[in-house]
Amino acid sequence: MQHQEAVLASDNWHRPSREGVVGWFALWVRSRHERVVRAKLEEKSIVTFLPTVTRWSRWKDRKKKIEWPLFPGYCFAQFDPAERLPVLKCSGVLSIVSVNGKPAPIPGHEIDGIRHLIDSRLAFDPCSSIQEGMIAQVVHGPLKGVVGRLVRKGTNDRLLISVDLIGQAVSVHVDAADVRPC
Repeated sequence: MQHQEAVLASDNWHRPSREGVVGWFALWVRSRHERVVRAKLEEKSIVTFLPTVTRWSRWKDRKKKIEWPLFPGYCFAQFDPAERLPVLKCSGVLSIVSVNGKPAPIPGHEIDGIRHLIDSRLAFDPCSSIQEGMIAQVVHGPLKGVVGRLVRKGTNDRLLISVDLIGQAVSVHVDAADVRPC
């Protein structure tokens, strides 16, 4: 199984969303139902994105590598918010992350940043998004063009690529010389 499992529509996936326009949305799903939701939505021809990370899982008698959702409890889907009923009726979907009762679109650059990170095969750590820090863009290397928050953890510079709407992020080590403030 690959780290990334996503199906993307041609040019629609990065456009801002408004009623009648396809956009990316975070779906809050039942615990450990992320893959089920993704499969059910894809059966309905709805574009999905479920970023995963490989982790070791330990049982009493063995250890095994397993693909875990990068953001447990969430799956991303691309759809027209005016046509959200098929998404909400999908088995395992609890709700669409919303603001003031309306589905809140996720900026395309946030989804793109996570996809870019997963494609890069660099080591990264899931972590909670922070509220302070500098917004920066990577200008060199495999993550060139990715925008995120630059934070310092100990002696390492870390770039957080976050989905602010759901309060989740991933962190990757970057050389400070490879980033510039936005």
